[in-house]
Amino acid sequence: MTQQPTNAGLYSAELREIADGSFAYLQSNPSWGWSNAGLVTSQGESLLVDTLYDLNLTRRMLDEMRRRTPAADDIDTVVNTHANGDHCWGNQLLRDADIIASRRASEEMRELTPARMSTLVSAARVAVSLGAAGERVTGLLGRIGIGRALAFRDAAHFVVEKFGGFEFAGIDLVLPTTTFDGQLTLNVGDKEVHLIEVGPAHTRGDTIVHVPADRAVFTGDILFIGSHPIAWDGPVANWIAACDRLLALDVDAVVPGHGPLTDKAGVRAVKDYWIWLRDEVRARFDAGLSPLDAAIDIARKSFGSFASWGDRERIAVNVDTLYRDIRGDRSRRDPLALLARMASLSRDG
Repeated sequence: MTQQPTNAGLYSAELREIADGSFAYLQSNPSWGWSNAGLVTSQGESLLVDTLYDLNLTRRMLDEMRRRTPAADDIDTVVNTHANGDHCWGNQLLRDADIIASRRASEEMRELTPARMSTLVSAARVAVSLGAAGERVTGLLGRIGIGRALAFRDAAHFVVEKFGGFEFAGIDLVLPTTTFDGQLTLNVGDKEVHLIEVGPAHTRGDTIVHVPADRAVFTGDILFIGSHPIAWDGPVANWIAACDRLLALDVDAVVPGHGPLTDKAGVRAVKDYWIWLRDEVRARFDAGLSPLDAAIDIARKSFGSFASWGDRERIAVNVDTLYRDIRGDRSRRDPLALLARMASLSRDG
């Protein structure tokens, strides 16, 4: 089997100065794993907002930052906005910095390690390479009661397509050295930086990073611009409230977790998405549809003003999250089963 090259089809990235001494690092693909980051500098001090999905991408970003400003030569502080690997798995390249995240984000980081993700992708490659033979084996396992085998079979192609271009092997999970609950204020030179916990929403411990002097905010994955957001955790009401909190800030530059630089119009679009989907889901819940059937029904109809957004398969997770919100269900879910649902919607176009 031929190993896919690391970061095959590497997308372009731009380091854009959004204020005096502060930058947004924007990867051109808004989809799975291709996250944004930021750098805040003042008086020779620096704070990095998020590392990237693997070491190659993070090195590339740090090299570009060091070319642009001497303050990036010795980054003092790293803030991880949440627990997803595409916002923290490059931490080991900055292990001497003070790494900060919300307490809940730090706890969640322990649950999916780079080593486990590497194993998942490798196993998915094997399953894909076996083709029909692999499907027969997993089908047999499913018939004798190993249900996760069927979920893995259904998810394998999706896992390779979305995550196969990243290199997870050899990444050390470097956890935050400082955690907080609610809000934390830092100083970078003469700039105040406010860390504001707005989760659980996208994940359990989402944080936004507000720099008042720069009239800028780094939102982490509270904002996806140009693609469907995904509510791994919820409740969605918290996500809508997080959008309202962003709209209340006195900012011009809004750096999303994925997608191009935006402003408050981008925040309003994400808020509108969640209100629209919440209402669509409620109608189908009241009609007695299952979460999967509701997701399929919504996906087969027009997405209206959101029709151009990518990663439409994420609606499978979002609908399931909204059903859980309605039922008050906060139990853990099987991420492999969610990947299988998204894979099914992705195949159906």
